[in-house]
Amino acid sequence: MLRSRSVARRCASVLAFAAQALVLAASVLAQSEASGKAGPARPAPRWPDGTINFGAPLGETGVWEGQEPLATDPNHYEARNGGRLRPSRVHVDDVPLQPWARAILKTRHDRSLADEPYTRCKPSPGPRSLGTAYGVEVLNLPGSTKYYLFVIGGPHTFRVIYMDGRNHPARPDATYFGHSIGWWDGDTLVVDTVGFNEAAWMDRSAMPHTDRLHTVERLTRRDFDTLDYTVTFDDPGAYTAPWTSGYTKRWEKGTELFEYICQGNNYAPQLMIGASGEQRGTSVVVP
Repeated sequence: MLRSRSVARRCASVLAFAAQALVLAASVLAQSEASGKAGPARPAPRWPDGTINFGAPLGETGVWEGQEPLATDPNHYEARNGGRLRPSRVHVDDVPLQPWARAILKTRHDRSLADEPYTRCKPSPGPRSLGTAYGVEVLNLPGSTKYYLFVIGGPHTFRVIYMDGRNHPARPDATYFGHSIGWWDGDTLVVDTVGFNEAAWMDRSAMPHTDRLHTVERLTRRDFDTLDYTVTFDDPGAYTAPWTSGYTKRWEKGTELFEYICQGNNYAPQLMIGASGEQRGTSVVVP
């Protein structure tokens, strides 16, 4: 009889513990759902050969959205006009700008980016291409000798990244996107680019560069919805030393590349004639 009671007590204890565990699990799940967290992040998709797929798996669609400024700048025209800027990984005071480059950066913001090439439908190098409005798609088919970065907004064009082991040309033609070669470092895609022209700005914060710019970009898909973008700049024409920044992009499920005519979507006249022109109600049509 005593043994039966002991066993009964043990069973009751186990059942009580199990009930408490279920209540705790339900509470954690409820808190997770209330906070918008739906459990562990979905892992980054991979191709059959094991490499990371930067795009959508078969049967799904999506693009990469979002960017932050390359440097937190209190002089940014939006910040001075009451706007809220997302924080950057570095402060502009820590960027090794040469005196002339720091002066032109200030002038660009004093003019509210009125000289911005992006709103004139010019392709943007490096980080600005990854941060193009309405999203970007990275196409890296396994076994391909070229990867592609397709941009929706802005010039609605694409970058080519050569993956066949070639080197840069000895004297590359200066272009908006430059000449890019890439390779894998584990699950990170490394993109090395030279041969830029000076006709575009490399980010929306108006950071200057010269045709001596050399960038090394690193793209890491941390999980299904998160892309870490890091870029190192080496431009002895505009900076006294190399420096590194970057931002995080988020996966926008269900979006696909769509037709975008830049010249027909210039709804930011302040970025072509300055804030003063916008205040006067001036309209701009870009041919």
